[in-house]
Amino acid sequence: MTFLYLNSDQMGHGDVELGRKLLQSFLAELAKSNIKVDVIGCVNSGIRLTISNGKALESLQALEKKGAQIATCGTCLDYHDKRDDLLIGSIGTMEQTVQIMAQADKVIRPT
Repeated sequence: MTFLYLNSDQMGHGDVELGRKLLQSFLAELAKSNIKVDVIGCVNSGIRLTISNGKALESLQALEKKGAQIATCGTCLDYHDKRDDLLIGSIGTMEQTVQIMAQADKVIRPT
């Protein structure tokens, strides 16, 4: 199983706008590729990817159509009062994250 762990809405550290563009590009390329992603987990500022319309959401939708399950951190959504804004996937728990990470053959963490 391959787990895509998105703990930020940007890739790398430094300029915020550049980091967001890099992550959008990464997700678009991943969605176009033949790489199979089984589960996508969004935590911390990574929740912005599943609650905001845009290029990142489009890439996540494409990955979902290819079979990826998407879960967004419920604690994070509650912290930011964004539970009702979820646009894709389901609300996940830390218990699920621990289990998926422990069982994954590969964890991709571009952030």
